Amino acid sequence: MTTSKARQQTRLLVQAAAQVCEDKKGEETRILELDPIDSGLSDFFLITSATNDRQATAIADEIEHKLKKEFGVFPNSVEGRRQGQWILLDYVDFVVHVFLAERRAFYDIERLRKSARPLTPAEFDAELKAELAAKTLAARAKAPAKKAAAKKAPAKKAIAKTKTAAKRAIAVPKKAATKPKAAAKKAVAKAKPATRKAAAVPPKSKTVARKAPVKKAAVKRAVPKKTAASKTAS
Repeated sequence: MTTSKARQQTRLLVQAAAQVCEDKKGEETRILELDPIDSGLSDFFLITSATNDRQATAIADEIEHKLKKEFGVFPNSVEGRRQGQWILLDYVDFVVHVFLAERRAFYDIERLRKSARPLTPAEFDAELKAELAAKTLAARAKAPAKKAAAKKAPAKKAIAKTKTAAKRAIAVPKKAATKPKAAAKKAVAKAKPATRKAAAVPPKSKTVARKAPVKKAAVKRAVPKKTAASKTAS
């Protein structure tokens, strides 16, 4: 059996074909909704009667033309067009039967398909409209829920953005506070070797300057004493 969307499409095709039967003055038009167990591949039978073979051929031709033009659908097979007594158009999901009145009474498809549910075109149309209306109402009921979910999503995003912005605002002052500390440490580290060098160089130079004159003076004083002693000895 077909899915719900495919079944709805089939219903639209059957409705269009039944409308052609009504427009072309088909008699006793019936739609049989077949039992899924008994139907095989088809879901519906559309049955109508014509008073003569020309009318039967005109009904079948118009159904084929309308479904092809409006829906782009072609019959899988067509049988009995030449005789015009029983024309069968097989669209797989539904089958159209256009009978002459006496042929329809002879074969009596409605009696053979006892498990099928017979509907007039008006009843079938009413059921289709009710089904479409129920689907539109369900779709409209789902729409506000989707809109509400869409509205909630931006609010969550805004909250997340504010949280990240607050975290960044807290993190930036910490970095700014750490930068001066690091700069101060670097300045202190640079200043310590300079002070050490400045403090170490001058004392050495002073001691050297002080010690050098003392030695020279001592040498000058010692030399005259030795010369005086040598003169007395001589």
